[in-house]
Amino acid sequence: MSRVGRMPIAVPPGVAVEIKGSEVTVSGPKGKLSRSFNREMTIALEGSQLNVNRANDEITQRAQHGLTRTLLANMVNGVTKGFEKSLEIVGVGYRAEKKGNNLVLRLGFSHPVEVVPLPGVSLNVEGDNRMKVSGIDKEVVGEMAAKIRAIRPPDSYKGKGIRYAGETVRLKPGKSKQTAKK
Repeated sequence: MSRVGRMPIAVPPGVAVEIKGSEVTVSGPKGKLSRSFNREMTIALEGSQLNVNRANDEITQRAQHGLTRTLLANMVNGVTKGFEKSLEIVGVGYRAEKKGNNLVLRLGFSHPVEVVPLPGVSLNVEGDNRMKVSGIDKEVVGEMAAKIRAIRPPDSYKGKGIRYAGETVRLKPGKSKQTAKK
């Protein structure tokens, strides 16, 4: 049996879980999330714990068991604490600024790049070179951070570009002058 799938999910006070067949809705202090799961997984709310069980030991059932439990745990965590990803800009003259809800990036292109946030995501700028993407849905937060990073990914020679906070970029050595043997 799946070790991850067997673990119960603690539902904190102030979080309401509504189960209608394979549709689960979780609402809490930060917002409300809803998701449809595999029909073969049984999701039960017992007291203040969510449990996920599977019908049999087929390989597809085993694969879905841990996934379903993790997605539910992310929903509960999202409506209570929320998720955030930090990005940083490295490069001379590269900077970010907030314009309304949008983010304006100056990354060495001939024009500034304006980023419109996805629904349920908020973008914040700290200083000139740090950004935070936050929201209650882990998938949407990760997708928005990946879209921002894809505008100017880190260069493999100088390291300039947008990277996740704490990401290490391995730099390639540049061309070097070869000594002539005579």
